[in-house]
Amino acid sequence: MNLNLSGHHLEITPAIREHVLSKLGKVKRHFDHVIDVNVILSVEKLKQKAEANVHLSGKTIFVECDDANLYVAIDNLIEKLDRQILKHKEKHATRRHDGSGKHPAAEQE
Repeated sequence: MNLNLSGHHLEITPAIREHVLSKLGKVKRHFDHVIDVNVILSVEKLKQKAEANVHLSGKTIFVECDDANLYVAIDNLIEKLDRQILKHKEKHATRRHDGSGKHPAAEQE
């Protein structure tokens, strides 16, 4: 998994980098096929914003979240990202990969 962490109007400190890496471990634990992660942290007056663009095999997921506290914004971002990746994983697992393209539940009817 390649991680690209950048800040707009914000300096990325080692503490912020470690916080993002520790939280992304949760996503990595749920889904192993993450190719690339781009995280952009930005500051706009009183709003701290976190964006993530995750490239999976066959799909790209974009999530953004904002809050008054940057660490809370990062935590909310990871929660949203985790939900979307689990949803993608469930959809991917329910499909058959034997070449027929049929859903297993459709054959039982």
